[in-house]
Amino acid sequence: MNIGIPKERRPFEYRVGLSPAGVEILVQAGNSVFVEHEAGVGAGFSDLQYEQAGARIVYSPHEAFARAELVLKLARPLQEEVEWFNPGTTLMGFLQLASARQDRVQSLLQNKINTIAYEQIQLADGTTPVLRPLSQIGGLLSAQISTRYLQTNYGGKGILIGGIAGVPPAEVVIIGGGTAGTNAAKVFTGLGAHVTIIDKDINVLQHICERFPQAVTMISTRRNIERACAYADVVVGTVMIPGERSPVVVTRSMLKNMKPRSLLVDLSIDLGGCFETSRPTSLDQPTYIEEGMIHYCVPNVPAMVARTATYAFVNAALSFISEVAAVGIDQAMKNNPAIELAVNTYHGELLHLYQWKSVEGDGE
Repeated sequence: MNIGIPKERRPFEYRVGLSPAGVEILVQAGNSVFVEHEAGVGAGFSDLQYEQAGARIVYSPHEAFARAELVLKLARPLQEEVEWFNPGTTLMGFLQLASARQDRVQSLLQNKINTIAYEQIQLADGTTPVLRPLSQIGGLLSAQISTRYLQTNYGGKGILIGGIAGVPPAEVVIIGGGTAGTNAAKVFTGLGAHVTIIDKDINVLQHICERFPQAVTMISTRRNIERACAYADVVVGTVMIPGERSPVVVTRSMLKNMKPRSLLVDLSIDLGGCFETSRPTSLDQPTYIEEGMIHYCVPNVPAMVARTATYAFVNAALSFISEVAAVGIDQAMKNNPAIELAVNTYHGELLHLYQWKSVEGDGE
């Protein structure tokens, strides 16, 4: 199969659709791989490394798309990129179509582009193996982000996360006890913060309680979220449902009862955000203030560590990519239910995108 790896064109997206090591494996399996010039530079991969892996370097995005039967991307394609696909091409990427503008999804349907959303590849036990490492990275980075934006020189409250003798630590509330939430708790507790974790699943809370006995756990109810936010210095939202827009769990009215200049980190912003006051920001201007609260709502947080994120993603995704490259999307859907669940657009029809018709997304 002919496989295209274009350069990501969204601002501050430094990751790439496949590493040179991944390219080498696909080439050895008999595929032809076309990599756009400098596609991997943000993640530290040179054109020479791709050539040594067996790829052919192409010097225009049009060629990277037009030559491909399978396109490998990280981010959802921009409108101009959609026009570069040949009808019937398969696209694999973190597409987050549930939060996309409806005209973006319509253009994929009209151009007969088949899409496989990495975040929706789901095994029989309910786990999402390709999304998992990116969620881990996002959760780990949330603590790093919070330490910065609690600093006075970044406009924060001037709080040391772990406190010091005679001065209590920061109050951190994590909403969602999944992969991102658990990894956020790991770092925050390690830094000495006082951590509260909220989730709707008592079994999840039991596991967290056993792993982090120093943390407070709460069942997710409106009242508990409201109470926890009222004393929080940092609130990290990690509520995600594959194939759906994230539900809003922190309302504007809750913010009115919070301590001034507290920090909200919305790791669910890729799927619309779980705070009512969230709107997407970027790595060059990551924060804004609304209702007196500092909001950090960067959609592509793992791009901050592009090399680590690319390696982690490839480790998780390569087996699925290889399967699609070997047999095509039609047979891959039949052979592997995990892939079938991740197909969003297929021969002009919409599949497995549960909330898109009822939610007007605001993303590109």
